[in-house]
Amino acid sequence: MREDKKGVSRRNFTKKSAMALACLPLVRLEGSFLKPKIATTDAIEVHLFSKHLQFLNYNEMSAAAAEIGFNGLDLTVRPKGHILPEKVSENLPAAVEAMQKVGLSPKMMTTNVWDITDDRQQEVLKTASTLGIEYYRTGWLSYPEDKSIDESLLQYATEAKNLEILNKELGIIGCYQNHAGNHVGAPIWDLPTIFSKTNGEFLGCQYDIRHAVVEGAKSWELDLRRIQSYIKSIVIKDFKWGKKDGLWQPINTPLGEGMVDFNRYFSLLKKYKINVPISLHLEYDLGGAEHGATKITMDKKEVFAKMKKDLTFLQEAWKKAE
Repeated sequence: MREDKKGVSRRNFTKKSAMALACLPLVRLEGSFLKPKIATTDAIEVHLFSKHLQFLNYNEMSAAAAEIGFNGLDLTVRPKGHILPEKVSENLPAAVEAMQKVGLSPKMMTTNVWDITDDRQQEVLKTASTLGIEYYRTGWLSYPEDKSIDESLLQYATEAKNLEILNKELGIIGCYQNHAGNHVGAPIWDLPTIFSKTNGEFLGCQYDIRHAVVEGAKSWELDLRRIQSYIKSIVIKDFKWGKKDGLWQPINTPLGEGMVDFNRYFSLLKKYKINVPISLHLEYDLGGAEHGATKITMDKKEVFAKMKKDLTFLQEAWKKAE
């Protein structure tokens, strides 16, 4: 079973730093460094993307996620996120503490981090590291018009190498998401070139099956096979093609109501022994919560019910897959 590991010295440093800087309960931080639980067993560990609870404060969102049955939250630490980068040293410890009070694992976060020369981006990673957060989604990249794609890939490969060095120093794993559209990594085969100068330990891919199927409806299995050794975390969501405003485009749906073949996908994850954290996203209508709204137009109980439904589908689909 493939696993992402850190040394004992980093674990000890993390626990001591967390106590000194944030006065957070040691037992929770220690627990966050146990082996990931997603493998060939029937139990999986699912973290809710906190973007969908930005209408709640840290205590409320944590209580809601725990009540629904999630193992943790994938915290948005980015502009317009639950934690603003300029306030990370104050607000990220507060969010983590709120999660730990109700037994949630502070393992994942989503950021705009890529440029290690940016002091604020460095501060985000350093703060997260002291709090025991182990995985973060990086910022997205694009292809400039004034450079060839090959030139850009070489540049990004160098930047990825430098980012991995910082990640290793901090004991935190960066994950670049494959996102459909004119983004770097939308064609999965971009990513092995970008990761070619790294050691594959502290930087890799956050594999998003929804975006992979959008881009490779019939070839996504080849994409998964190509990228599987680089996968550090995964995102779960679903979609179908439909017409909106007269144009064909992906329409986001609850899990199991779209085009993603979860039985086949989960069977392949088990085959490849991919053992990484799961972040659940709900991008369909949630009264604005799907977009990270701070005020929503749907009763929050209905939002929570939809989250519970997707979580239950995910758990049951994982168990059924062979």
